[in-house]
Formats: sequence, C-alpha cells, structure tokens
Amino acid sequence: MTLLDRALVQMLPAVPRPVVQRLSSRYIAGPELDDAVRVVQELNARGRMATIDVLGEEVTTPEETLLLVDEYRRVFDAIRDVGLDSNVSVKPTGLGLSIDRDLARENIAEIVRCAAERSSFVRIDMEDATTTSDTLEVYRELRGEGLDRVGVVLQARLRRTLDDVDALADLRPNVRLCKGIYLEPADIAFEDFDEIRSSFVAVLRALLDAGCYVAVATHDDWLVDRALELLGERGLGPDEYEFQMLLGVREALGDALVADGHRLRIYVPYGRRWYEYSMRRLQENPRIATYIALDTVNRLIPGKRSVPA
Repeated sequence: MTLLDRALVQMLPAVPRPVVQRLSSRYIAGPELDDAVRVVQELNARGRMATIDVLGEEVTTPEETLLLVDEYRRVFDAIRDVGLDSNVSVKPTGLGLSIDRDLARENIAEIVRCAAERSSFVRIDMEDATTTSDTLEVYRELRGEGLDRVGVVLQARLRRTLDDVDALADLRPNVRLCKGIYLEPADIAFEDFDEIRSSFVAVLRALLDAGCYVAVATHDDWLVDRALELLGERGLGPDEYEFQMLLGVREALGDALVADGHRLRIYVPYGRRWYEYSMRRLQENPRIATYIALDTVNRLIPGKRSVPA
C-alpha cells in the first residue's frame, strides 16, 4: 500500500456522504431498479451487454436474503419486459453464505431457476478468500442438479486458482476471470503486480485449454492484448468469449474493443446500499480509492490516461 493509498483510506470516514454519492454515481447506476434499467438501455444502445447486480452484501438475517431473491425476480422481469441485453450477478454473502451455506445454495438455486425460466443467466460473484471453497462447491452442486444457466468467477490473485480450474474442468464452466480486488495474505495470494498479471495469463490459457467460455474481466491494456493473442491463437469467434468491465471505468478501452468487433459486458450495480458498498470496496482495496481519485483527475485533464486495474 502506497502512502497515497493510506492517506485516501484514512480520509474516507471524513468524506461527506453527498461527495461519496457523487463520486460513486459513475460506478453505480443508482438506488432503484429503474436506474439500472436506464443505464443498461444506454449501454445496449452503444453496443454493450450488461450484468445487473443488486447491492446487498453481508446480510445478517435469512429474511434479508429472501428480500434480495425477490428483488432479483423483479430484475429478471425488467430484463424480459424491456428487452434488455443483460444477465445478472449475485454475491453469495448477500444471499446468506455467511449465515448458512445451505440457505445461500437454495437462494442462488432459486435465482438460477428464475433465470432458466426466462432464458437468462446468473453469474455467481467471487468474494474474499474465506468464501472461495464454499462458493465453488455451491456452483458444482447447482450444476449437478441440472442448473446450467450459471457461471462463476475466478481470481488470478489467488495462488489456488490454477488448481480450481483443474477441479472444475469436467464441468467446462462459464467463467469470469479477473485479477481480484481483495487484499489477501501473501501465503494464499500473489502481491506483486507482475505476478498477478502472469497468473491471469496462465489461468486464462488453462481455461481456454479446458474448453471453457471465458469472460475476460480487466481494465489493463497489457492483459487485454495478451488475451487477444490467446483468443486469436485458438481461432475463437466473437460469440465464443467476451470482455467485461466495470461501469464508468476505462470507457475509451471499451470503445476500442467494441469497435474491433469484440463483445463487451458492463457490470451495473444498483441498490439503496450504495454508500455501504462504496465505502467497503474502497476500504477492502485502498488502491481502488487511488484509482478513482486519479481517474477523476484524468477526466478533468484531457490527454491524461487512467492507471490499469
């Protein structure tokens, strides 16, 4: 963590809520489903797909998880009724993983069944390393129940990820591959920037070798170039992979990918817990705070480039 990272994190509690809301408005659609629908419509008009995420992590009661399941039903109805090119992402802790694993599994299964009824798709997000094994086990169990409209996320930062690819290979999973934002202990995670990049490329290669559909989730130009090389070597068509990015981040890079004929999906979170989500993300990985600050300055100074993520 740099001195700038530390300084920004220490300042976070003192930042007025309206300021946090203004900064986060580029990265979060808004508090209501209508906000997400509007943003996804705008993205679709620009040739981008979307994945909608309802903010609601770290719930404390089973009743809260059921409210989130109901909200996802509303999301699927909106996707169908409005004709959005979007699927959904869910966070296991928001659906009860930290309360009871079986509760989370059933809640996720219900959302996947809802997706199947509407010919949609669910991405199970990956959270910090304490949830990795349970999340992957839930995914395998759902696939074993014949629920196939579901995918997972793997994080290149974790040292275990290549082994996870091997363990999942028989399922040929639909995988979002990202670096991972959570700062984990050195014995379970890579810390060096170049090591994380190297791991990302190695995991991507292993996933492609296993015949998986991969969503390459990165804002890093170097990794985009390496991914394009690997995809090109295998002669994969545009419908056999996709790139993914966060709402409001590296939009010029996204423009270039779309212009070159690649499919791009944008992560669109919404919900009334936007403040808690924003603060938690910034505190979990202080480098994100630095990134947002630099990206905001870059937007005010033409010609400046954002740092890769």
